[in-house]
Amino acid sequence: MTKSTLWTIVGVVVSVVIAFWIVNVLFSLIWFIAKLAIVAVVAVIVFAVIRTLMARSSGERR
Repeated sequence: MTKSTLWTIVGVVVSVVIAFWIVNVLFSLIWFIAKLAIVAVVAVIVFAVIRTLMARSSGERR
């Protein structure tokens, strides 16, 4: 095995490790953004329900 072949193998292993780390970070970031979007949608729905209930209860008291 020549020195060039050894460096090629080391380069491939290092590039696979770096690519695995980058993909892991990207998927974590995408999942975090997806969770934020879901939380925002649920918060808007809950806010609308609470606002409707408050408007209905204040209208009944008058």
